[in-house]
Amino acid sequence: MTTGITIYGCGPDEAVLFREMAPRFGVRATITEAAVSDSNVGLAAGNRCISVGHKTQVANSTLRALGRAGVEYISTRSIGCNHIDVRYAESVGVTVGTVAYSPDSVADHTLMLMLMVLRDAKSVLRRADTHDYRLPAARGKELRDLTVGVIGTGRIGAAVIDRLRGFGGKILAHDNKIAADYVPLDELLRQSDIVTLHTPLTADTRHLLNRQRIASMKPGAYVINTGRGSLVDTEALVAAVESGHLGGAALDVIEGEEGIFYADCRDKPIGSTALLRLQQLPNVLITPHTAYYTDHALSDTVENSLVNCLNFEGGKKHG
Repeated sequence: MTTGITIYGCGPDEAVLFREMAPRFGVRATITEAAVSDSNVGLAAGNRCISVGHKTQVANSTLRALGRAGVEYISTRSIGCNHIDVRYAESVGVTVGTVAYSPDSVADHTLMLMLMVLRDAKSVLRRADTHDYRLPAARGKELRDLTVGVIGTGRIGAAVIDRLRGFGGKILAHDNKIAADYVPLDELLRQSDIVTLHTPLTADTRHLLNRQRIASMKPGAYVINTGRGSLVDTEALVAAVESGHLGGAALDVIEGEEGIFYADCRDKPIGSTALLRLQQLPNVLITPHTAYYTDHALSDTVENSLVNCLNFEGGKKHG
């Protein structure tokens, strides 16, 4: 007997994988590129489980409508679920689950951003594109000479630390105690030449790097964020880079990215002044929330979203 699952917000690359994997798992997949909304809840009719993407906020009114339609489980194709009000979902009878995927995707991207910002890669590449091959004004730095502070040492943070060990240098960590020097957050910020963020976004971690904590950072330090945009007070970050207190930043995520990242904005105005200011700075690198996007991680995401739904269905069947 096949299980019906509705897949919302499904891009063409994901759709190929869902169509390939669903029959192997005994799943009848209803696939739509549209994000879940009040207007398309009907696509989930008869299915207790749905899968949603991370790119669009799920409104509470949509959660209510899903609950009324008989949906009991949402598998979000992301590690975090800050785009869904999980408590509200539970209040209307809908459980929310996240997926696990290869931590190597984000860890590799994090190290790439570190190395690029340390070698002034943005300015070097832009000049090379115009055939200006002079040495950059600022010399690069080597990771073995620096202290890197890792905030958040779950699967991704631990994978970043594994990679950093190969470069030498000192590693500080703030979170779970692992094979690194564990220090309080304020000490990590004072000592680190690079601070990289890998902690979940919660009410407690929103603006974890706020104006006061950024001011306490080592002069000339760099901020790397491949976690969630709101871990950093963006206005405070912009001010610190513009003033020269920070040496630069490399960001895969940014506050207010919704509706901008993943869209073709070449002929549209950008609604985020902070993003525009950051992109104008030669010592700030921006990638549009692509750290997770590898063949391996995408395959993991699709497979684990199906498995989550089937596990939920199995639990229901067996009481």
